[in-house]
Amino acid sequence: MTAFALLALSACAQPGAPQVCTAPLKPAVAIDLYFGRDKAMGGEVTDAEWGAFVAEVVTSRFPGGLSVFDASGQYRDSSGRIVRERSKRLVIVVFDAPAHRARLDQIIDAYKQRFGQNSVFRVEQPVCAGI
Repeated sequence: MTAFALLALSACAQPGAPQVCTAPLKPAVAIDLYFGRDKAMGGEVTDAEWGAFVAEVVTSRFPGGLSVFDASGQYRDSSGRIVRERSKRLVIVVFDAPAHRARLDQIIDAYKQRFGQNSVFRVEQPVCAGI
């Protein structure tokens, strides 16, 4: 019985395996984007600047909804130094994968350009979701 359970669990974890969801939930992709708030030229992305960015760049690409959380992050820079900064975590759930990828790339590119960032950390994972 244990071997069967392990086999069943491993089958669920296979990359590319179809997502099986119980109604009313449907297969979807949860996307987390992490935006550092330290500007390359000094200072920090303000709440007003962040709000304008979400309104002008993000909402037009994902008008169906999103969530934003305040976060604290850290990373190791190229010199090996640990850098800590305030950040924003943007969570979007989409049902139109992979059509969302170009819109995400546009958001990431716009943030990097507008605020002098080197990167935006991105995580995508399959989920079951529904309203």
